[in-house]
Amino acid sequence: MTSTASSTDTRQGQAPHEQRPSWQQRLRRFGYAAGPRSDVRDRLVPPYAEPSPRLWAALGLSPALVDRVTRWSGWGGPLLVTLMAGVLRFYHLGSPKAVIFDETYYAKDAWALVHRGFEVNWDKNANDLILQHNGHVTIPSDAAYVVHPPVGKYVIGLGELIFGFNPFGWRFMTALLGTLAVLMLCRIGRRLFRSTFLGCVAGVLMSLDGLAFVMARTSLLDGVLMFFVVAAFGCLLLDRDRAREKLAAALPVDADGRVRPDAHTADTLFLGLRPWRWAACLLLGLAIGTKWNGLYIAAAFMVMTLLWDVGSRRVAGARRPYVAALKYDLFLVALMVPVAISVYLLSWLGWILSPANGTGGYFRNWAATDGKGGFWSQFMPDWARSLWHYEHEVYEFNVGLHSPHTYMSNPWSWLVDGRPVSYFYESPSPGSDGCPASAGEKCAREVLAIGTPLLWWAACFALLYVLWRWAFRRDWRAGAIACGVAAGYLPWFLYQDRTIFFFYSIVFLPFLCLAVAMLIGALIGPPGSDDTRRVVGAVGAGVLMLLITWNFIYFWPLYTGTAIPIDQWRSRMWLDTWV
Repeated sequence: MTSTASSTDTRQGQAPHEQRPSWQQRLRRFGYAAGPRSDVRDRLVPPYAEPSPRLWAALGLSPALVDRVTRWSGWGGPLLVTLMAGVLRFYHLGSPKAVIFDETYYAKDAWALVHRGFEVNWDKNANDLILQHNGHVTIPSDAAYVVHPPVGKYVIGLGELIFGFNPFGWRFMTALLGTLAVLMLCRIGRRLFRSTFLGCVAGVLMSLDGLAFVMARTSLLDGVLMFFVVAAFGCLLLDRDRAREKLAAALPVDADGRVRPDAHTADTLFLGLRPWRWAACLLLGLAIGTKWNGLYIAAAFMVMTLLWDVGSRRVAGARRPYVAALKYDLFLVALMVPVAISVYLLSWLGWILSPANGTGGYFRNWAATDGKGGFWSQFMPDWARSLWHYEHEVYEFNVGLHSPHTYMSNPWSWLVDGRPVSYFYESPSPGSDGCPASAGEKCAREVLAIGTPLLWWAACFALLYVLWRWAFRRDWRAGAIACGVAAGYLPWFLYQDRTIFFFYSIVFLPFLCLAVAMLIGALIGPPGSDDTRRVVGAVGAGVLMLLITWNFIYFWPLYTGTAIPIDQWRSRMWLDTWV
């Protein structure tokens, strides 16, 4: 890892007692360290780390080959990791050939959406008919009341349009997005840590996580939401780098060729329209249009990107970085709100265009019937009032959902894999449905949405390290990771009495993988460490990665619905709460 890109105010020319506020002086006893002085450009846009020349010498590679490997590794490494993730996720994707867990809702809703523009009520035996006839069934016409926006279901429906109304078809897009999320995480980790190696480590960790694997092979909305969140975070990270490059290019250069801070430039420079921030707005709108908890993540990311602007201007020498950010950057952050709302409304276009005579989407005719008249009818079209009523009813349902469920869990248990969710379970007899004839007694065939235990338990320690790094080293990278985890995790503590499930944590899983990658980078040691430190650290990091890999392989049957003897299934139930 490279040295910390400081976000603290270390402008040149200040007296020593002015370089660090008193609260930072007090934190020194807990390990606080201010960022080192260096060329301001290197602090605004840190260079990428390169492997030690001793490594290339030991491998006997020529300088020309070294240069080629270095240039191509930024994409070559992530693509290799993505290839591995894709092979794992698409392997026997249509198995189990069944409608598992909440696929009973989203697979059918998706099929109705892409054909009718709104969800419909299906017969109770629809699942059996769909599987028996390979999806060649009649779509009902009666509108259904659903409690999630349509974007994620449109995404699932795209795979069904391409490959048919069958298990492979309704799982294709979640598998594709789950694979692409690994590629994005590799590149995000590379940009975040300025290290291709650590970026690939983050991607490998996500590839080998059981929850990410199962969610990519199941047509649920949360995997789609995770994809949009990771993509939005990546766009904001690109926006941060591009803005800091522009800021660095505008700063003066001294006689020694070093970029120096300049208060006037940092306080007054307009950083442009920033297209990557607009792309993030679009993606966050799609996230909200998939599930409403995307709202919390969008709000957190808006605050985070504004604080990044403050930090950039402070490093560049701004006397009043908050004032400068509010003056020149806040309006772009504020515009994220109408853009996200517009994307959300567009996602309802199929429902909006459906007939308002009672044959269209659920509640589509509310404004013309039960909601007829009233003050708002003078200003809002009928479709808008009907949609507002629908959304209000959905909100009331979501906050009041307290129906007990066998696999519901409290968010306090999520980080330690306390209560996974069983998506599918069968008990085939020996010699049938993949159960070995030599099994003796019955087998177990289960798809269990559980994170790779050793990865999640390691992530608990990694989170503590990230929080320490953010609080006492003022490391913006740790703050960004903590923000991603907090935005996807903490809001659920507001609804502890609601029926919620462990698999909701897939949204912040990529940030847990980044936290573990950051911890692994700390284990290996910073550049300049002696050989002994590096060797010991590399061995420790390697052992951790091997243990996580073994753990994923060990639980493979529970991720894929592979039939195993019941004794082997019991041996994998490490905690009583997993049964």
